[in-house]
Amino acid sequence: MTAKLLTILTGINRTAAPSSGSTILVHDLYGAMPEIHTIFLGRAPVDQAWQAAFDQLITLSTTKRPHGPDFAPYVDELTREVGALIEKTQPNAIHVQHLGFALSLAFTRAAGNLPIIAIAHGPDVMAAERSTWECELLHEVAAASAAIVAPTSTLADRIDRLTGRRFTDRLTVIPWGIPLRDARVSDQPPIGTGPLALVHAGRLDANKSTITAIEAIALAGQPHRLTIIGMGPEEEALRERARSLGIQDRVAFAPFLPRQELWQRLPEFDAFVFTTSGSEAFGLVAIEAQAHGLPVAYSNVAGMAETLGQAGTPFTAGDPASLASALDQLARDVHWRKALIRAGLDNSRRYDITHTARKLADLTTKVASAGLV
Repeated sequence: MTAKLLTILTGINRTAAPSSGSTILVHDLYGAMPEIHTIFLGRAPVDQAWQAAFDQLITLSTTKRPHGPDFAPYVDELTREVGALIEKTQPNAIHVQHLGFALSLAFTRAAGNLPIIAIAHGPDVMAAERSTWECELLHEVAAASAAIVAPTSTLADRIDRLTGRRFTDRLTVIPWGIPLRDARVSDQPPIGTGPLALVHAGRLDANKSTITAIEAIALAGQPHRLTIIGMGPEEEALRERARSLGIQDRVAFAPFLPRQELWQRLPEFDAFVFTTSGSEAFGLVAIEAQAHGLPVAYSNVAGMAETLGQAGTPFTAGDPASLASALDQLARDVHWRKALIRAGLDNSRRYDITHTARKLADLTTKVASAGLV
């Protein structure tokens, strides 16, 4: 007799498409768990190719409303919708993506006796660190969860501190991963010295501090060129800063690219710059760059040393002069670049999405089995 597949219900309360790091991650993650039946809740419009990773994708109908006076009734309405879907789909467990956001609260309040695994992504933890109210919401989800997953011990400790270390025994570190088999490395190894073709990819917001990369280009001793891939609220200010520094001809902007297209472009560049200045959950895009043979210059924010170790070259977060110095060193020392490429490739092999999927699947089976006792 064939064993019945374990069914989990999960979701992210945004467009069901590769529109952010978390949506890209869950697509890779659940696509790598064929032994688990996954039902995903998201928002329309649905990217038909992207949804293939899930056994079933259901679009939420409750009108999304931001934080404010309508947030509580919105969560109540969303909870009723999620409760009806739980009754209909009969999952064995729930994976709550993000702690304390609207959909995670709805899952928590509608779950009944179903076991919950809460998965932290970073923005949820940052929100809780900024706001007492957001912290209370994160605490509610953590308290209802049988296990809380974080991608680094640094993020796990931040959650532990936010929740008064009441749920230490529920915290589990499972590093994120990427589909390594799809990565390719340029067949043109670095030769000689000279200015670098640099790339930065990610959401253009204040925390990502892309402005640090632009100002570093202006301060560097060599005329490096920078391509910025992504969109966000800081884009116009970044363009203006490049113009004001007189380097607009050396700073190019490109819109957000789906992972497959981004990965096709990465081998075009000499190095990757990772400039987050405040807080970072894992820094998955830096691993993607390493897997494609790019040396990575990264800001020394908490957690990044855990992700990259000695496989990248750190600089002082938010300090353009420090980044400029690191870039100039990469440009003039080809042996150092080659060493970082080798170290980065080795480091990226620690983060195959199949490893992440297996660990999360094992944890889910354990939690679901305990719930049946």
